[in-house]
Amino acid sequence: MALPKLLRRFSVLIDLSHAFKVALWPTIKRIFHEPSLLFHPQTLSYIFMSHVWTFFAPYIDEHSAAEKAKVITPYAHGVVLDVGAGHGHNIKYLDSARVTKYVALEPNVLMHPEIRRAAGAAGLNEADGNLIILACGAEDTASILTSLEGYQPVDTIVSTLTLCSVPEPQRTIKSLVSDVLKPGGELLFFEHVQNPHPHVARWQRFWSPLWSKAFDGCRLDRPTHVWVQEIGGWEKEEVWGQDGESEDLLFLHRSGRFVKSA
Repeated sequence: MALPKLLRRFSVLIDLSHAFKVALWPTIKRIFHEPSLLFHPQTLSYIFMSHVWTFFAPYIDEHSAAEKAKVITPYAHGVVLDVGAGHGHNIKYLDSARVTKYVALEPNVLMHPEIRRAAGAAGLNEADGNLIILACGAEDTASILTSLEGYQPVDTIVSTLTLCSVPEPQRTIKSLVSDVLKPGGELLFFEHVQNPHPHVARWQRFWSPLWSKAFDGCRLDRPTHVWVQEIGGWEKEEVWGQDGESEDLLFLHRSGRFVKSA
């Protein structure tokens, strides 16, 4: 019994090997053509992550589809801010009859063409005003609100597998809720979180420094669902685990629906 558990603690190495296999060489080629990139580590991280996400995103979305449909489809409404939109995979879970505008927050501009493609397939585009793509970070609430013009604040904030990587997460989450989400609005999330079992959490902390380098700041050890609850001022709070998921995982997921007090 001990051996399988130990092997599971090293399962991240499989994903890391895939990440470097698909992204390292294309990134090196970009550096060869643009040596100045060596002085811009954030840009290099975006280039690397764009290749990583092209490989991983379809698989991740497929395996989280049921949970996303449960979290997003019944509740997302009005102006929806998708934090860390990636390639826009969350768009297909939106109920078009209830959503008036989709705001994709994605700092990595290399992801934006895929967002436009996914949005266009759903009838959303910038020319009609029902699509906004922002390149700022989630912590830059002033820029988010400025870009929303007359639609500030938003009705719904959606985050799927994103709050694991935002800078200063507790401060950022609190600012998004207090400044960007309107009273009565909803925060919906599906995230991998810190495992409540100390022996698993220790492995999450062990792998996070390496994992974050390959996956643009993503950490395995953030108790995101707890931080959201700690903000307070919620009219309704719901947190649940993913159906059929073992509690003994490095990537343990929690979903949540929080309604801000009016």
